[in-house]
Amino acid sequence: MTPNRHNDSGRPNASDNDTVLDAVRDCVLAVGVRRTTMTDVARRAGVSRMTLYRRWPDVRTLVGDLMTREWIAVAAGAIPEPRPGLDTRSRVVEGLVTGVEAFRAHPLFRKIVDVDPELLLPYVLDRRGASQDALLELLAGALAEGHADGSVRPGHTGRQARSVLLVVQSFALSLRTMTDEDDDELTPAAFLGELRTVLERTLTP
Repeated sequence: MTPNRHNDSGRPNASDNDTVLDAVRDCVLAVGVRRTTMTDVARRAGVSRMTLYRRWPDVRTLVGDLMTREWIAVAAGAIPEPRPGLDTRSRVVEGLVTGVEAFRAHPLFRKIVDVDPELLLPYVLDRRGASQDALLELLAGALAEGHADGSVRPGHTGRQARSVLLVVQSFALSLRTMTDEDDDELTPAAFLGELRTVLERTLTP
């Protein structure tokens, strides 16, 4: 398949951006973030380096946009569709637990953790990233629906969303430090069950 190319005379559109982000994803999965260059990405995307630099100043900015795209796709795909008999709290809890499992299995996350874990540290210790802000927006919207139908404990929506994300983020990033595959009670699946319990008890009115 011939890659889409930017028109160097204008700004890249959404399709062009996806082509570039697909290219940087392939580069990172192949060699990691530190060994990926703008030249590599441009070659894979079929665009000029000048086109890349008009939108992204460096590889880390590209990877940041890639992570935002990939993590939001995981979150959006994890939340069950509304259906009779399934209240909002149950949808939120199921979506978060499923999302953590999918996030931990995501090839990009696994590659970054194995090869470039320092890339994640600023978003854990110092500041929120675009991915986290987007996840907070999704979560706050879902919690507001739960407040409206009475399935989620009343509270400040933004604070609740941030508190829940702190819990979920800790399971997503640090779960393997607490698991023991030789003990059936300390497997990842067992801890995801604990996460479900924690979220249910946190959100139940």
